[in-house]
This record gives sequence, C-alpha cells and structure tokens, in this order.
Amino acid sequence: MKQQSDIYNATFIETLYETYLVNPMDVSAEWRSYFEQLEQKKPTVVKNPSLTKQSAVLQLIHAYRFRAHQRANVDPLNLYTAAYIEELYPEYYGFTQADMQTVFNVGSFYGLEKAKLYDIITRLESIYCGAIGAEYMHITDTKQKRWIQQRLEGSFAKADFSVEKKLHILKALSAAQGLEEFLHTKYVGQKRFSLEGAESLIPLLDQFIQDAGSLGVKEVVLGMAHRGRLNVLVNLLGKRTKDLFAEFEGKVDNQQLGSGDVKYHLGYSSDIMTSGGLVHLVMGFNPSHLEIINPVIEGSVRARQERRGDTERNMVLPLLIHGDAAFAGQGVIMETLNLSQTHGYGTGGTVHIIINNQIGFTTSEPFDSRSTLYCTDVAKMVQAPIFHVNADDPEAVLFITKLALDYRMQFNKDVVIDLVCYRRQGHNEADNPFVTQPMMYKKIAEHPTTQSIYAESLVELGIIDADEAEALLQQYRADLKTKDIVSIAEHHDFKEAIDWKQYIGTDWDAKTDTRISLEQLQSLISKFTTIPEGFELNHVVAKLMTTRKQILDWGCAETLAYASLLEDGYPIRLSGQDSARGTFAHRHAVLHDQNSGDTYIPLQNISETQANFLVINSLLSEQAVLGFEYGYSSSNPETLVIWEAQFGDFVNNAQVVIDQFLSSSEAKWQRYCGLVLFLPHGYDGQGPEHSSARLERFLWLCAEDNIQVCIPTTPAQFFHLLRRQMLRNYRKPLIIMTPKSLLRHKLAISQFHEFTEQGFQTVIDDIVEPTEIKRLLFCSGKVYYDLLAARQQHQLKHIGIIRLEQLYPFPEQAMATVLARYEHVKDRVWVQEEPRNQGAWEYIRAHHLNLGHSHALTYVGRAASASPAVGYLQIHRQQLQQLINEALDLK
Repeated sequence: MKQQSDIYNATFIETLYETYLVNPMDVSAEWRSYFEQLEQKKPTVVKNPSLTKQSAVLQLIHAYRFRAHQRANVDPLNLYTAAYIEELYPEYYGFTQADMQTVFNVGSFYGLEKAKLYDIITRLESIYCGAIGAEYMHITDTKQKRWIQQRLEGSFAKADFSVEKKLHILKALSAAQGLEEFLHTKYVGQKRFSLEGAESLIPLLDQFIQDAGSLGVKEVVLGMAHRGRLNVLVNLLGKRTKDLFAEFEGKVDNQQLGSGDVKYHLGYSSDIMTSGGLVHLVMGFNPSHLEIINPVIEGSVRARQERRGDTERNMVLPLLIHGDAAFAGQGVIMETLNLSQTHGYGTGGTVHIIINNQIGFTTSEPFDSRSTLYCTDVAKMVQAPIFHVNADDPEAVLFITKLALDYRMQFNKDVVIDLVCYRRQGHNEADNPFVTQPMMYKKIAEHPTTQSIYAESLVELGIIDADEAEALLQQYRADLKTKDIVSIAEHHDFKEAIDWKQYIGTDWDAKTDTRISLEQLQSLISKFTTIPEGFELNHVVAKLMTTRKQILDWGCAETLAYASLLEDGYPIRLSGQDSARGTFAHRHAVLHDQNSGDTYIPLQNISETQANFLVINSLLSEQAVLGFEYGYSSSNPETLVIWEAQFGDFVNNAQVVIDQFLSSSEAKWQRYCGLVLFLPHGYDGQGPEHSSARLERFLWLCAEDNIQVCIPTTPAQFFHLLRRQMLRNYRKPLIIMTPKSLLRHKLAISQFHEFTEQGFQTVIDDIVEPTEIKRLLFCSGKVYYDLLAARQQHQLKHIGIIRLEQLYPFPEQAMATVLARYEHVKDRVWVQEEPRNQGAWEYIRAHHLNLGHSHALTYVGRAASASPAVGYLQIHRQQLQQLINEALDLK
C-alpha cells in the first residue's frame, strides 16, 4: 500500500504542478507559494518536507516536456548551437551526484513507476532531446497532453520497424533522390524546385496514406506549394514520367485546353491501394501565391465530407504542406487555422507538414523571417501540437507521422509536423545560393544525402550490403527511362465521384426556364413566413415577416429563390460576415426567440424532402473564407454556394482568390466552379470604403467566357438570376453587385407575374413609346432609380432609360434587339455613379463600338478620381445631382 500511496502522491503533485503552470490561481495559496519558491530555488517550508526532492523530480520531468524541444537534435546541418536550458540540468534543482542513484516515483511518466534519477534523465534525453522535438504542453486539454505523453514516453519516441519496412523506406528515399538527380542532369538549369535535402517527405507521405487507409480514410486532399511538388506527383501520385518529361521539353498536348500552367503548379489525382482498401489521393492545382491553396483545400475537403455523409469528418482528410518562411509569413495561415474549429468551416482537423529548409529564397536568418522562435509558433493559436523532427532520420519522421495522424483521428484537431531539413539547390535550379549563404552551402555541399545516411545505418545493422543502396538508385534511374509509372505506391484506375463534363459549356443564349407557378410561390412564402407557436420575435423582425407575406421586396424574393431551389433538391450554402441577418438587416434567415434565445431557420423547414440549407456568420476574414468557398464549390457543383461580402470593397482582401482561382482556374487548369459572390455596391454617401465593389476590376478580368458579372435592379431579377445559376446545365462563377439602399426602396418591388411569367432579362428596355425618344440613357444598378425619379419629377417624356443587367458576357443579341427600336436616336449616353476611371464605362464603350453603331456614346458620371467616392455626404449629394442634371440635360 505504501508503494501505491507514493505513486498516488507523485501523480497528485504532478497534476497540481501542471495546473499551476497553466494558471497559478487555480491552485491553493499554500501550494502556489510552494511552487513559486521551488521555481526560485528558495528554501521552502511545507507540511511534508519529504516531498521536496520528489517534487523536484516531477518538476524536472515537466521541464523536459515543456522545453527540451529547444535542445533536441532536429537540425541536420547543426547550423545553430543548441540552447542552454538550465531547467534541464539536475543541479538546477539542488540534486547532487549521490542523488543520481536515488530511486524516485515518476508519476505519469509512462513506462515507469519508480526509477533512479540517472535512468529518468537518460530516458528523458532519449525521448525529448533526440531527433524529435515535441511541443505540446501549451495545450490546455489534459486528456490530449496525456495521450501525447503516453505515445512519446511509452515508446522512447522510437518505432520498431521490420526489416521489410526499413527496406521500403530506403526504396522511397532512393526514388526521391533518384528523380531529382535525373532531372538535374537531363534538364540542366530548368526550374523544378527540387526536394533535395527533404527527401524524407516521400516516405512520410507514403506512410501517411497507408496508415490513413488502415483507419478507414477514403480520400486525402493534398495542398502544397512548388517545393518538391514534381517529386510527389511522380513518386506518390503516379504521374506518368513521359508527361513530366514533355512538360520539361515544352511539348504541348494536342488535347490541351486553355492557357495551361507551369509544371510545378499542376494538380493530379489517383487511387492508391492500402491495407484498408483504396484511398483516393488528390493534389490541388496551385498558383505561386504561397499558402493560398490552404483554404481552398479545406473547402474541397468539407464538400467531399458532406457528399459522403461523413458527419464524423474522418473519411476525407486535408493534408497541407507548407514552406517554413511562408508558414510564418503569410497571413492566410492564421486565417485558415482560425477556420479549423468553427462549425461552418471545420474539417475535423488538418495535418500540416512544414518543409523547413531553414531559408526563404535568400533569407536564412530567423530574425529576418519571423519574430517567433519557430516558424510553427502561429499554430499554437489553435493549440495544435507541434513535432519538430530531423529529416535525416527517416524512422523518426515516420514515427511522428503515425503519431500525428492518430492524434488527428482521435481528437479531430490540427497537428503540425515540422520537417527540419535543408535545400541542396538554390531557391530554384537557376539560382546560385553561395552568393548569399556561403557558409550554409559549404555545409550542405559536404553533407551526405538522407538516402546515404540511412543506407549506412542499414549496412551497420547487416540488413544490406554496402553497394545495394547505389544499386537502388541505379535501378530507379533505369526505370525512369523504361517505365511509364515509377511510383512507390500501388495505383489503380479510378472514376471521379463527379462527372464535371456535364457541367461544362457556355451556351449563354440558351433560355433557362426559371419561373415558378403562382401556387408554388404562394405556398413557399407561406412556409417561410410561418413561425412556430410561442416563438417570440423581435418586433422589428415580426413586422418584416408580416410585410414579407404581402410585398415581394428584395428580402422576400431572395428567400423565395432559395426556398424554390431547396424544394427542387439543390442544397444551399451561404456564408459571410453577418450573413444570417444580413449586413443591412434585410434577410433574417435565422430568427431569434426574444424570451429563450432559441433560433429557428425557416428555410430548413420548407418540406420533409428538401435539400439542406446552411447559412454561416463567418469569422472576420475575406481571403480564407472566399478561398474555402471556392474550394467547396469546385468540389460540389450541385450546391448553390454563395459568399457575401459585408461591403463590396471588402473583397479587396481576397483579391488573390479572384485572380488566381475564380477568374482563371478554368483557363489554366480546367477546374470549374459555380461560386456566387454577393458584393454590396452603390453610392449612398457612405464614403470611400463602403461604396464601390470595384466593378471595373471584375470587368478587366472578363475573357474567354470565364465568369458572369450582373447588376440586377429588381427583386424578381435577383430571384431569376439565382435560380438560373443552378438550373443551367453548366457552372460558371457569378459576380453580383447587390444593392444596399434598394433593399428598402419603395420602387424596388416586384409583382407576382414577374416570378411566374418572366425570366432573367439581361437588358431591360424602357416602357416608353420609342418614337418620342430623343435622348437614350444606358445604365446599370441603383442610378437607374435616381434617373427615373428625376425624369418623373420633371416629366421628361423624350428620354429613355435602358438598364444593362448583365455586363459579362455582354448580351449583344439582347442589346441589338433593344437598340433596333431606337435607331433614330443619335443622342446616346452611358450614365454611371462611379468615377469615370472606375465602374463600367471603358468596358461599355468598347462593346458599344463592337456592335457597329455609328452613333457615338458619351459619358455622364463622376469625374476621374483616385478614391472610389468622396467622404462628405454634402459633396456626394452635389455630385449625384450634377450627374442627374447632366444625364437628363437639365439646365
């Protein structure tokens, strides 16, 4: 009983001390005083003095768990002197040489109950100061920490691999090294962003896929930048060698569509056989904008999980590979990490791998590339465990790979593997790294490859002969010349879950019937305005719901579009800042009981057979959230996916997603999506940052039928536009300049017949008699209502107003049909509320000329401006009145 009591006391003190380290105020004042004095090495008086040295042992164990990663042997090059951590030395706690042979209880130090102090330290050194540096004590969940401690300490942080497994590791390293050496000599000076120095990544990924398959994983979606990408494509995903060589040689496939992209941006997918069955491995296409692929991959994973009904989020895994400088430097890393545990964006945890070659292009000093100790420190914001591992020790790498994957599957949390390595070549193969890092690269030039280091260890074990490692390299090089596929994994033919061919097309002029019957319209409105009995609405919302039963305003038309699509079987995913209520309080998709705080979502209660409706109030991010929604939409064409900006110009923060994915992914990679962007746009006197959604930027990007840009001016038009997006048999991104003040404009009301008898009109003609028209105004958006009100006020019957509701693709046929009614009108004016150098003016002028009209098109609007809008309401009103007067020719 005394032995059990001692162990119990040790465990109790250890737990108490651990609690103190997280928050000193969570322990009693007596114990707090004791721990404070112990840390300061001051003599202390406690009720049980015999516990003092025992407590010091536990404190030493904790010190290793907390800080030994700083002294771990994780750098293959030994570039920096290991940190001196005085808490890791027994003298710090007052132990003498005689104490080294004293037996102590070790609490929760797994694998031991009692041990000599010397043996305890030896074991701690082996576990925490070897090829693995473990950071996990920042995690507040004790269960997670205990789990990691058991996995590390119970095994001495080492794996016991069979001879067969060791030979497979050597084969993987030989493949990684062999490909790089072959390409380096065959295609001299060509960029490939070599994996040399980080060859352990190939056995790491191989192990990850195999272990994932054994755990029931069906898909792994991989995102990575260019470093080592070609190696992963060939040696893991099974890309054909002749295709890679053709890309190096600049050969163009006759089947190539679009503009294409460089070889180290391309994606791939394949099925890999594991002990648990086939695992579908996908590598996402990626631009050079570092780390922007991360939220895209997360969105794709979420869509695939939901497509499989994977509510536990363990059948499809995200795997992200980063560069060290980029992981520390790119803001999208923080944004993506922040998505990880939210209900609308979570994917059940991501495994992150850092290819830490200790240099970013030519920046190698840590104090130049970051303000943190490690490049991985940002991951602590989500309490992810971080495992630094020496890439020259592939067995340690594989041990940590399995631990990281098991942790993710056990706790559905993010985890980081920091693969500490080096870069044998320059940033690219045309770069000479000796120019800027002479000392580092002298070390690298003398440093043996990981393959040779590991082969030597197998020779010492008697597993292989000295010449077998070179024979493996020679065989791999020979295979590159004779075999189509040289992957170390077993590949099988596969069929994509979604046949994207059925969604490809650009028949813009084909009519799409987006009407609904009057009966359906009335039934749906009744359903989404019916509130459960006893549910107490805020009086403002109650009034809105009553109005919604009677008036087809913007909020009603939008909700009606969603309800009709849900009834037709199309899921809807709407996300953005304040999207549940709507920035301008017009939507109220989620209702709140004023007495209980309970919520009710009418669009989830349309029918028993309806599709799923999800509305998400996103975190305060544009870049990561839009990237996520792009990834989701590109993997789920049957869902209406909408991202809504709080104000249209907030999309500036996500410009890279628009440029690199939304507008160009089809041309570069033949990747398609039907993502919809809601960008509130309109000049209401709210200043430079809340007026313009930068319409001109989207129009500059329009080419090759890549996107749609629309500015609907009525609720019914908005209704038909949303339905058209899904009822068409192809998918293209849709950019909608949505209204602000029009949401409650007395004239922005639609009638029943506009929903039941009409469809979306790309051009809306005036309802005047053409023969009376002498001046023809063209416009888009809110300014139409300003012009209409002034025309009515001044009773101007000789002025016609034509609304262009779809800017791209430019509706040439519809516009020509309208203009045929006004051939006699020579005075034609484009009117916009944006400054002359912004908005649609330059775009419209070019298309007007393309229509072959002899009549000149003149401009009315604000003068060219560096700022989108003025900041003073009085000046805004003066500018608006001036452009109205000029447009209507009022003297």
